[in-house]
Amino acid sequence: MERTLSLRARQTLALSPRLQQSVRLLQLSALEFAQEIRQALITNPFLEEDETEDTQAPGIANVHDANTREEAPVEEAVPPPQDDAYESPGTLSDSYGERSNPNRNGDDSESDWTDWIESAPSLRDHLRNQLLIAQLEDRDRILAHAIIEALDDDGYLRQSLEELAQALTGFEPAVEADDLRSALRLVQCLEPCGVGARDLAECLDLQLQALPEGTPYRELARRVAREHLPLVARREVARLQRIESCDEEALRGALSLIRKLNPRPGTQYGDDGIRYIVPDVIVRKIRGKWNVMVNPNVLPRIRVNRVYADIFRRSPRETGSPLSQQLQEARWLIRNAEQRFATIQRVAEAIVERQKKFLDYGEVAMRPLALKQIADELGLHESTVSRVTNNKYMSTPRGLFEFKHFFSRQLSTSSGGVCSATAIRALIRELIEAEKPDEPLSDARLAEMLAEQGVRVARRTVTKYRRLMQLPNVELRRLS
Repeated sequence: MERTLSLRARQTLALSPRLQQSVRLLQLSALEFAQEIRQALITNPFLEEDETEDTQAPGIANVHDANTREEAPVEEAVPPPQDDAYESPGTLSDSYGERSNPNRNGDDSESDWTDWIESAPSLRDHLRNQLLIAQLEDRDRILAHAIIEALDDDGYLRQSLEELAQALTGFEPAVEADDLRSALRLVQCLEPCGVGARDLAECLDLQLQALPEGTPYRELARRVAREHLPLVARREVARLQRIESCDEEALRGALSLIRKLNPRPGTQYGDDGIRYIVPDVIVRKIRGKWNVMVNPNVLPRIRVNRVYADIFRRSPRETGSPLSQQLQEARWLIRNAEQRFATIQRVAEAIVERQKKFLDYGEVAMRPLALKQIADELGLHESTVSRVTNNKYMSTPRGLFEFKHFFSRQLSTSSGGVCSATAIRALIRELIEAEKPDEPLSDARLAEMLAEQGVRVARRTVTKYRRLMQLPNVELRRLS
């Protein structure tokens, strides 16, 4: 065999670093984008916060180019007309950096009022405070604290007592599972009722046990909670009634008691799990026309530091030096941020234009919409529209919605028209809310009533949509 060398010309597509950054910024949520800007301000010496106060409607922050003596043109949002229908979203407060406003005395050291708000106690703090007033031996108190530390955020003890006893070392005498069992009973007597349970049945039984002894159907509810929860989950009401040898009224009363219980008693304490949603755009109806504007609270106020950039421009430098790359990255970040919000606003305006009837009349007027329709209208790739609609939210007079909420698949009607799946779900909800309490509608009957209105869907489709809306079936609605 002979070995030869040959040259081949081949074309390939590759994303430039700037384009890669643009794509990455576009798919970030508002909070993730805020963190990205904050990190860039920390690591890049050529970036600084723009602390100038804008008297007009906020737009993308001014970009000061260090290589020219003049400021680069600024793309600012057109200020919306001001009238009684316009609700100002407020001023920039910001997760992109505090922009302190001097008070009347010229002292800008005034702390934020939220610093003085007392945070809600966590579940463990709440339980520890109750132990403080209990008359306990030191060993028992320590074991009770160990049980509390092992609880999950929802109040359950999912670690076995044997494993917990093995983890507690250095005690004399050694800690046994029976010792922890006594401490667990003590913790289960604390508020909220049901905390310290090892499974759902024990959690419900603890709450039922805490009810007054004269509570009707309490003992039946306890037996159902301890022994027959799988039957309740499968909605085998008739079989449950035969097993317990009780009448329908007693079983209905017992199930009603169980439904009033909290299956996750620990979640009512602490706010560690709270997640805030920041809208990317604000939609308001002004003088009879729906207007879309980027939320000023998510717009970054950054610019290139003119002083550092001028010093770097005058000093002798090598091409490709770290400082030169950082200056270029600063300019890329600002321009990509402008492009990000411009694309978000274009997509939001296209969505609002197609879903105006939803904003006027509600979900029953939602039109079917696909990503490809918006992409073709704006001349964008479908993947770009998908990135824009991912984790982006729109604040409207009807509530806060994710962009994806406005995209719904198309279903045909008997009259030859089309209807969105969102509109069908709204119709199903309206029919269920209007039903007679003693004569709830089955999924088959709901499908027939929709067909009478010209919307033909299968019964299994009605069942799927009802479950998506977390509406109980006909049997549970009859029992309630």
